[in-house]
Amino acid sequence: MKAVTSSQATPNSLQRLGAITLLSWFAMLGFDFFLHAGALARLYLQPSPFLLPPLDAFRLVPVGYLSFLLLAVLLLWLMVRLDAAGWRAGLLFGLKLGGLTWGAFALGLLSISTASVPLLMGWFVGQTLELALAGAIAGNALAGAKLSQLSVKVLAFVMVAVIMTIALQSLGLAPAVRM
Repeated sequence: MKAVTSSQATPNSLQRLGAITLLSWFAMLGFDFFLHAGALARLYLQPSPFLLPPLDAFRLVPVGYLSFLLLAVLLLWLMVRLDAAGWRAGLLFGLKLGGLTWGAFALGLLSISTASVPLLMGWFVGQTLELALAGAIAGNALAGAKLSQLSVKVLAFVMVAVIMTIALQSLGLAPAVRM
């Protein structure tokens, strides 16, 4: 079966591209919540001059989430320019872009900061997967998928990510930030 390119699919208006960006970003936020409040949470509790105290960092989460919006915009812009459509093409493109950008960030931080190697490795792997997820969603939408159906799938994914994070914290497998 031949992959559908964006030029063969539904025309991508500015409004549709905006919706695709927001949908990809929302999926990134769900994965990011699981990654940092669940899978990597213990790494943030170790005292480090590199990291803010947990409560201060928690208060600044919205700023970090805005940075992911910029990455979602970059991802979609490049995918449109390179005609990367279809979930598989998007996933692979997001994986490559994520690996390159987060690999560069991690190496740069390793060379100039006190960030621990496990933390940097966690960021590299996690954020690479996050961009791969966003790429798969954007690629699927660019290939003409109905945004309403894609929205339901993304919402379900985010709900599962939140439930898994709560479960990890409830079982004591991930620490919760106490107010």
